[in-house]
Order: sequence, then C-alpha cells, then structure tokens
Amino acid sequence: MSEPYLRFDNISVEFPGVRALDGVSFGAHAGQVHALMGENGAGKSTLLKVLSGVNQVTEGTLWIDGEQHVFANEREALRHGIAIIYQELTLSPNMTVAENLMLGQLPKKRGLVDRSLLDASARRILKELGEENIHPRTKVRDLSIGQQQMIEIGRALLRDARVIAFDEPTSSLSVQETRQLKRIIQRLRDEGRVVLYVTHRMEEVFEMCDAVTVFRDGQHIRTHEGLGALNHDALVSEMVGRDIEDVYGFRPRDLGDVLVDINAIEGKGINSPVSFDLRRGEVFGLFGLVGAGRSELMRLVCGVEAPSAGGVRFGGEARRFTHPSEAIRAGIAMCPEDRKSQGIFPIASVTDNLNISCRRFFKRWGIFRNSKRELANTEEYIRRLSIKTPGPRTRISTLSGGNQQKVILGRWLSEKIELFVMDEPTRGIDVGARRDIYTLLYDLAEKGKSVVVISSDLAEVSSICDRIGVMRDGDLVDIVPRDEATPERLLGLALPA
Repeated sequence: MSEPYLRFDNISVEFPGVRALDGVSFGAHAGQVHALMGENGAGKSTLLKVLSGVNQVTEGTLWIDGEQHVFANEREALRHGIAIIYQELTLSPNMTVAENLMLGQLPKKRGLVDRSLLDASARRILKELGEENIHPRTKVRDLSIGQQQMIEIGRALLRDARVIAFDEPTSSLSVQETRQLKRIIQRLRDEGRVVLYVTHRMEEVFEMCDAVTVFRDGQHIRTHEGLGALNHDALVSEMVGRDIEDVYGFRPRDLGDVLVDINAIEGKGINSPVSFDLRRGEVFGLFGLVGAGRSELMRLVCGVEAPSAGGVRFGGEARRFTHPSEAIRAGIAMCPEDRKSQGIFPIASVTDNLNISCRRFFKRWGIFRNSKRELANTEEYIRRLSIKTPGPRTRISTLSGGNQQKVILGRWLSEKIELFVMDEPTRGIDVGARRDIYTLLYDLAEKGKSVVVISSDLAEVSSICDRIGVMRDGDLVDIVPRDEATPERLLGLALPA
C-alpha cells in the first residue's frame, strides 16, 4: 500500500487537568473511508480539532502529503485542503442557506454580493445534497436539525477539500438524507480524497468504511487496514476494553396505572388531533422521520409550545402548561435533541449546568445559594452517570457531546420528575454510554416513572420501548406493541404513503 496521505505521528494534547491525547500515531490513505471509533471522551473529536487547527499539539507531528504542518486556526487548515464537519453545527442561524454555504467566498459584482450567482451556486450544491426543496434564501434557523446538518456538509463540499472529516454526520439525518450522504461519501472516495468518519453506529462502519482506528482514553488502540476479519463484538470490545453482549439490555416490568392522558391535543407541527396515554413504569417510543412531528408533539405536552386545542391530564388532573417551568414544577421534564442551543449553558460549569433547575432545593434558609451542597450533588451525579470531566467546575462546552447529555440527565434526576421526555437521548453517544443511559431509563421506569424516548434510530426504539407510537407528517398513525415492532413495520408506517 502507498504511503498515507494523512499521518498523525505521536500526537499528544494536554488541557488543564487532563491528557486528551497520548502519543497517537496512525495514517489514513487517499481514496479510503477511514472510521475513527471510541467511547465519548476517547479523543476522536480532539484529534479532529488538531487536524483543523482548533487544538494545538503538546507534542507530535501532523503530516499531509509528505509535508509537516502546524495549523494556527481553521482558516489556515482550510487553505491546505482540510474540512471538518462537526456534530455540533457551526452555521450562522440568522443568515440564509446560500450565505452559509458560500461563507468566506461570496461571489461579488462591482464590489457587492452577486445574489443571482450566489443563489445559483447554492441551488447546485442543494441538488447534489438531495435538498432541492430548500430555497437558497431560507434562514438557516427555520430548517430542521437534519437539514442544517446537510447544509454543513454542503459547505465542506464547496471548499474542494482533499481531507474531509465527518463527526457523527447521520445522527440528525432522515433515512433519505442518510442514503444521500452515503452516495456523497462514495463519490468522495472514488475521487481519491481522504474521508475520516466518526460514528457510533456500527452498521455504518461495516457498510461504508475501508479502515478503522480505535481510540480508548486518549490512546490509539489499534488500526485495522481492512474490515474483513473484524466483527461487531470484537470492535466493541476494543472500544470499551470489555465485552458488551447486549447494548440494549431490555428489562421487562409490570406497568402501573395511567400517569399521562393526552387528549386530542393540537398545535404547531401537528396536523390532526393526537390522543394516547402513558402508564407508570412504561418506556414509550416516538418514531418517525425527521420533520414527522415527534418533537413538536411533546413540546406541546411539556409547555414549550402552547396547544391550540385539546389538553393533558397528568396524575389524574387536567393541566395546561404555558411555560416549561410550569411543567417542571408539576413533574415533567424534556431533554432536547439540540443540546448545544437548547440544553446547556456552554460558558457555565458542569456544576452550574447540572444544578440550574434544582438550585432552590439547596438554598440556605430558602434565600442564599448553597455552593457546597450544589457541588456535592454534582459529584454524586458525576459518579452515578460516569460523566467524564476533569472536575465539577470544568466548563461544560469542553466535554464531549455524550457527557454533556449525561449532565442534562443529572439535572432532571435532581428534580422531582415523574415524566421524562428524552429527545434523541443517545445521539452521538458511544456504545458503552448508550448502555449506561438505557440502564438509567429502565431504573426510572422500575421506580414508577414514565419515560418517552423520541428517536429516529429503529433499533433503539424497537429494542428498549414497551410501545412505539409512529408519526408521519404531523399525524400519529399507529401505536405498536414491542413484540410486533419489527423494523420493517415501523419504517413502513413512518414512510410517506
């Protein structure tokens, strides 16, 4: 085999209190899709940030096409043909789709932006992405998370980069968008580019990738140049350092009485009245394609949006929440899909993020903040949820996405919550952490809580839920018991008729 086009040589990165990468060495070849696998916090995203110039190495050397490089920032890396598509989006929400796609290279005419050429260029790349229905002058804030992810991918394609890295690209995409992305990646490989692919979805690795490098605790464990002799269990074992026989670990349980009765509720994103109930001890799934109305439905229940008709009986009492704080006080909490913009306070610490809602429980004499008790509460959930962080006062934005999700879970576990609504709870979370979260959800159910899991992952909803409600185009089309919830049936209900 030829020399690697991209090579990491003894790369180490240190942050205060933590060694994020420790002597990582491996290479990636042109014309290959090279997977980077490992648990959250294993060092994958840190390595991508070294490649893009966001993180500077403590020691080691980066080689590209036989030349040594040190990038001071992302712009410099981009000039040398490096494009990174992060899981946490970097789009400008108040700018148009076309402006985001062409940011940094807007076409000019007589010193002004040439809108006609800008729109034409945007339409070309939108067609390539399979998103022809998006108008170039639509504000990015008005797109779904999946559509925004495709715009992020399109921006990298326009840069004509030789090395393109994807960080959990399918975590927010619909089935159709995922298929289109796979075609795009196949084309990039055929064009002789280096494609780095970070994912926690095992089936994608074996379907799309030519090589895989495994990380654990900031160290390079092994690189497989070819996946012929590798199987799912062996790869998981290398990632987590132990065998995991069944990541879902479903635990049957007896269901209690009805906790939530949703009666003919209507509102934003819902096309016809929706009615169903949730029982104590139940894990209820909501499945559907991106834009099907799953999140919108539960936002009406949780007071994020006001219903236009219908209502909710919670604990036998009719309730109509006009603000999430009212729902939280009543015992309903929602972990949002977009944790970066809706779930965390990025400049605040782990402690502040975890205690922001339950702070009232820890006050001295009901007035003064009790930092000591807040810190103790944080340390308890760091231990219980296995949150990987240098410490409770670490800024949450420095944590991996999976560990940020665990902090949000800790926040609601600190409250007196009866109904937990989890919107894509394992998006971007590794196989070991996924099992931790599933175990936590079963624990909540066994304590008589109700859990709603909104997910576009077929295997997830069919494996962990007692019943699955399937939504399509703003309608609840069916509720399927677990023993009848085959992937074929669920997908058949979710796809347009």
